[in-house]
Amino acid sequence: MSSSIAGQVFSFAERSHGRAMALLALLALLCFMPGFVGLQPMDRDEPRFAQATKQMLETGDFVDIRFQTEARFKKPVGIYWMQSAAVAAGEALGVPDARRSIWLYRIPSLLGAILTVLLTYVAAAGLTTRRAAFMAGALMAGVILLGVEARLAKTDAVVAATVCLSMAALARAWVRRAEPECRLSWGWTLAFWISIGVGVLVKGPVTPAVPLLASIVLAVSERRAGWLKRLRPLTGFAIVALIAAPWLVAITFKSGGAFFAESVGQDMLAKVGSGQESHFGYPGTYLAVFMGTAWPLSLFVLLALPFAWRFRGDPAVLFCLAWAVPMWIVFELVPTKLPHYVLPLYPALAILVAVAAEKQKLPREGWVPRVVMGLLPGLVLILAVAATAGLVWLDRVVPIAALAVFVAALAVGVLAWRAYFAGAFGTAALRAAAAAALLSWGAFAFAAPLFRSVAISPRLVAATASAGCQPVGYATAGYREPSLVFLTSTDLVMTDGAGAADFVQKGGCRIAFVEKRLEPAFVAAGIGAGVSPKLLSRVEGINLNGGRRLDIGVYLGQ
Repeated sequence: MSSSIAGQVFSFAERSHGRAMALLALLALLCFMPGFVGLQPMDRDEPRFAQATKQMLETGDFVDIRFQTEARFKKPVGIYWMQSAAVAAGEALGVPDARRSIWLYRIPSLLGAILTVLLTYVAAAGLTTRRAAFMAGALMAGVILLGVEARLAKTDAVVAATVCLSMAALARAWVRRAEPECRLSWGWTLAFWISIGVGVLVKGPVTPAVPLLASIVLAVSERRAGWLKRLRPLTGFAIVALIAAPWLVAITFKSGGAFFAESVGQDMLAKVGSGQESHFGYPGTYLAVFMGTAWPLSLFVLLALPFAWRFRGDPAVLFCLAWAVPMWIVFELVPTKLPHYVLPLYPALAILVAVAAEKQKLPREGWVPRVVMGLLPGLVLILAVAATAGLVWLDRVVPIAALAVFVAALAVGVLAWRAYFAGAFGTAALRAAAAAALLSWGAFAFAAPLFRSVAISPRLVAATASAGCQPVGYATAGYREPSLVFLTSTDLVMTDGAGAADFVQKGGCRIAFVEKRLEPAFVAAGIGAGVSPKLLSRVEGINLNGGRRLDIGVYLGQ
């Protein structure tokens, strides 16, 4: 992207909010769509969410949340309802095998990620110029972590969007705090409280916690909190209750109180008290991985830190710091660490960078900026080498098309580096976003499909096509990933070798997936019962969870 093209893009975006948001939506689609449809269900969280949604559609029960027969009360119901609506729409439009099409379940995440980009612009537009707001949105579109979450049928992209909307509304109240007669419009008031209500229904306390902590920091910094009354808190609490309370009451009665016992007592408090599910991390973990998860935004953020400290009293800077810092500290102190927890804070950092760039306060002199910005093309090179080495090692494939796209991304990254040191920060940001889009295409559209060795569940299901009959049931011994449940059937039997042999003896077109180390018991039990299941195929690969090599036989009962 040449400087003249970047200038034309900014000029076009500055003419109206509509044009700016249309360009950002297009950029977001370019970054998020590669691999969206074709990427396999990514164990373990994504297929757990998708399977629970599929069971809601199968049973017609949209209150209870279950994975097979197990209650799944770690998260509220919001994301399952959104996914159910997407899948139902797909069925109505004639999408083949819609309930096993993982991309339909990802639609809420894709929309959440796009909205996060657009609402970053909207929040920034309340604090700074339209040009800076567009830059913030463009940087957010390129963030690696947001692109990953856009492709996963989980809660986090939607939560990021709800946080962005609530903070965009809070920004309007903040910038008008000195106007005693000015009231926040009902539109922004409703946006604030509806976003919190939806956020509570999707992931509990995360969405309300961010504006709450930010409001406390801003009120303390001003030594007055009267301006917060413009949010109409009494009306707002009623709105949140109307959104979240009906399901909370229904699930309380249906589960006998088990939902709160598990979601609060076992899930949330376990994360606060210890590193849940082996996800323990020391304070500072999020800072340590920030350069990678937030690339390319993270590079600009690092260079904007001196500006943020020097101008911390500036209203826009203070608002961004109040948005990001308190909740970041909370996340660092909680023992359970997962990279996506801090995603709702990244828009604040994007806005902070854009404000610094607009004021021409990003440093260009010395070796530090050159090393930091060198990671713009540097990370592309690292990922290209890693993807190529992984494919050669695991699948004996050289990703020629992916490498061509990676080279293009590398070239654009170098151009972004040059623009930065020419003082064209806006051009550098757009080129960085373009490099991120190209990196996304190389990784997800061209490299990911070649990793067949890790696509175990889809290959197991594909192997059943040679059965010559419609399976009436499935069993698995030794391989228990949620993706296999999602791609086969809710009543998939998870058992051992002898149990799988007993399963296929029951007659009909029954399929058993048996891992090699359990095959002796499977064969012995079959012989003992006078049954000789037919081996349809073998699937070898590597389980992404743990990296263990697997060799699985696909058997047909006969």
